Amino acid sequence: MIRRATLRDIKAIHGLIAEQAKDGHILARPMSELYGQVRDFLVWSDEESGELVGCGSLHIVWEDLAEIRSLAVRSSSQRQGVGSRLAEALLREAGEMGIAKVFVLTYRVALFERLGFTQMDKSELPHKIWADCIRCTKFPECDETALVRSP
Repeated sequence: MIRRATLRDIKAIHGLIAEQAKDGHILARPMSELYGQVRDFLVWSDEESGELVGCGSLHIVWEDLAEIRSLAVRSSSQRQGVGSRLAEALLREAGEMGIAKVFVLTYRVALFERLGFTQMDKSELPHKIWADCIRCTKFPECDETALVRSP
């Protein structure tokens, strides 16, 4: 079940992201940042247990540009369509808001290509993005791949 995240979900979101970051699949995010961006997140909770198995956020960058961030699925729930469905829900939200382009910086290139994203050069991203990148532990040697799609 996909739903909007609440403040009570932040610790579980942080745990999902930390698990995937430990394995090198996504970048870690501090809990303080997650609390500040709770409105950006959708979560997938198990219908029986209510436990979170996935999360993802849509970060608005500009009037016509957004980024899918922190798409994470518990290791034991991967390859079941959770990540794809969360990404599709985020793309629908972007479309409803009138956002022309959604991009992602990712290590999971095949997942996003299956969702209709195409690779792009990171140098095409606005300078605002690079303001976020400066705070990243991988800056300036970013090894993520940039992809873009119109919702």
